Amino acid sequence: MLRTPHWYDSHVAKFPLFASPFSSHNGSSCTVASPVLDMGLKLIKQVSGSNQQGIAKTQDCVKHRTANVYGQRAQERVLEDEAPQMSETSPSWKTFPGQAFPLGVSEVDSGTNFAIFSQHATAVTLCLSLPERLGRVDGGMMEFSLDRNVNKTGDIWHICIKDLPRSNVLYGYRMDGPRGWHEGHRFDSRVVLIDPYAKLVDGRRFFGDSSKKFSKFLGTYDFDSLPFAWGDNYKLPNIPEKDLVIYEMNVRAFTASESSGLDPDIRGSYLGVIEKIPHLQELGINAVELLPVFEFDEFEFQRRPNPRDHMINTWGYSTINFFAPMSRYASDGGGPLKASQEFKQMVKALHGAGIEVILDVVYNHTNEADDANPYTTSFRGIDNKVYYMLDLNNNGQLLNFSGCGNTLNCNHPVVMELVIDSLRHWVTEYHVDGFRFDLASVLCRGSDGSPLSAPPVIRAIAKDSILSRCKIISEPWDCGGLYLVGRFPNWDRWAEWNGKYRDDLRRFIKGDSGMKGSFATRVSGSADLYKVNKRKPYHSVNFVIAHDGFTLYDLVSYNFKHNDANGEGGNDGSNDNLSWNCGYEGETDDSTVKAIRSRQMKNFHLALMISQGTPMMLMGDEYGHSRNGNNNSYGHDAAINHFQWGLLEARNSNHFRFFKEVIKFRQTHRVFGRDTFLEKNDVTWHEDNWHNYESKFLAFTFHDNNGGDVYMAFNAHDYFIKVPIPAAPVKRRWFRVVDTNLESPNDFVLDGVPGVKSTYNMAPYSSILLEAK
Repeated sequence: MLRTPHWYDSHVAKFPLFASPFSSHNGSSCTVASPVLDMGLKLIKQVSGSNQQGIAKTQDCVKHRTANVYGQRAQERVLEDEAPQMSETSPSWKTFPGQAFPLGVSEVDSGTNFAIFSQHATAVTLCLSLPERLGRVDGGMMEFSLDRNVNKTGDIWHICIKDLPRSNVLYGYRMDGPRGWHEGHRFDSRVVLIDPYAKLVDGRRFFGDSSKKFSKFLGTYDFDSLPFAWGDNYKLPNIPEKDLVIYEMNVRAFTASESSGLDPDIRGSYLGVIEKIPHLQELGINAVELLPVFEFDEFEFQRRPNPRDHMINTWGYSTINFFAPMSRYASDGGGPLKASQEFKQMVKALHGAGIEVILDVVYNHTNEADDANPYTTSFRGIDNKVYYMLDLNNNGQLLNFSGCGNTLNCNHPVVMELVIDSLRHWVTEYHVDGFRFDLASVLCRGSDGSPLSAPPVIRAIAKDSILSRCKIISEPWDCGGLYLVGRFPNWDRWAEWNGKYRDDLRRFIKGDSGMKGSFATRVSGSADLYKVNKRKPYHSVNFVIAHDGFTLYDLVSYNFKHNDANGEGGNDGSNDNLSWNCGYEGETDDSTVKAIRSRQMKNFHLALMISQGTPMMLMGDEYGHSRNGNNNSYGHDAAINHFQWGLLEARNSNHFRFFKEVIKFRQTHRVFGRDTFLEKNDVTWHEDNWHNYESKFLAFTFHDNNGGDVYMAFNAHDYFIKVPIPAAPVKRRWFRVVDTNLESPNDFVLDGVPGVKSTYNMAPYSSILLEAK
């Protein structure tokens, strides 16, 4: 049964449509010269003849165009001037018909092959910008018009060019075709488009460089570099899913702050992550889930006046290309090739530390926005009718199940192939270990948006041989109401972000009535959701906090969102966070409030780490990062999102100590990481009060076959409870490892404190863990 997505399970708040930032300053599309691609004088070359052996002829005129960065409705002036005298260094190029596969750019015996899919295009022009030393005409582009009778096989357009440079060439395509808007077409031959199969994308070089705000993005390639040296002793971690502890993090935000102590050239980069691997090792996690690292435009909100035009997209959920690593995460403005190499260095270093790399991937929509204010960079201009879901009964308008203006048509055979090829590329080229699919319910819809019971793309990902070693995790909802928690089509492979786990834990630990049974179900592995077919407890990815919404500190410090910095009058972000401020809204010096907050953060973390399933925590929660109550901070490239290394080392060292010790305790005690659901002999519920709606206390024991039982109790009441402690296993006695009410270091004692009596006086809003030894 379908229902509307949960308050937290939507990206509508993240990218509200009324503030779409893609038109010009006067409300219409504008023409802006690109700092990266000066669209000045163009050298136009025509390609014709199936066996053309001669040099392509230069036209008798050169067209001067004003670059159309924005696509639909932009005006273009074309001035025909007398052709300038060609420089002697300007090369001429021998062309061949080329071949249809592989898509993208490849090296073949006769030269460099370009191939691109477009079912509905009627004219295709390849645009090349060569390195300066080879005689680019005033920084412009050479254009090769493809002959549909020669350079087209099926729906794939192709051409081979001899003796092109093997690197540092920028390229794109102009596409023309039917102009029937109502039929779903959005062709505009004035826009130079990025090849969907470009393995590298070039644009501005430094993240957030406002002087390059309107940079044009183009594909590029590199056949000169030697293969990356993974090393003779290199190996993949191959961590069993039942043993994963995931750390969700943002590459840039992790080290962008000056407090990182890193050289400015590597702050916010892939190399910056490498420098901080010792922190990840000390914390004890063994997998990082990286917020989007596919190429995106951080200035997308600033392309026209709007309530969000002061913000920079720092989360990255607005993909330009599905193959290219984010080039501005390279060190020192190094560009796309350096980004590719340094991404591999990062993966290799993380793997060497025993940490897997999971990518948060966004195949539900792209950066190209909606029809009102489109930002045409690739798919829209190549074949809008194929790449996006459309409502052909409503003037061919884009369907929007992503909350971001468009929805990728993932179960179309061509788009499905693109998705699979992209995933394979990241596995084979970059050695990543898995993927978390943003708004994955979109991938369960047909071309008309209707839900599919057996979505082809979901099955293909699950069954693909190259992806067989990968962790695959769905965010099982979208913005159109397709909520599939516990029901996501899975082929016994797909794991899920368990949104019900998040909600039920938040409600129980903050003291809501009637939540004890749900809390017990969640910490024991959510068998009600996942005990079906061959699914396992680890298919539930348990989390209390993720990049969306409040941080853990803010969850216990704010009852209400405080999103004024976003510029939308507080209308963005969720109004219901299942949070509790512990008696005061925001920062306070009240020691009683601060003590409760500290206990609550520990309670949440302990509950997460002792739960059956796969735990995931958010970057910064290990020291109590605050976003000052902002629950929708996607657009702030500042301290609100940046990891604050000074706070880790100073204010919250005791907090960090507790977090890392609990993680390590989980990893060294197999009762928490079972690969089968709990049976009767695996757990004892010390409970005869299940049906008391006002009861907010739960105690239970996870049993170990060797007698190393672990007893846990959670008191969400606002008063002390004298708890009866069960007898320890034969020849064992209880040692207190955790009491969240105690000050550090007594809140966690690894070897345990002996002398546990038959009763234990538990403080309000606290939890305990006893180990039988």
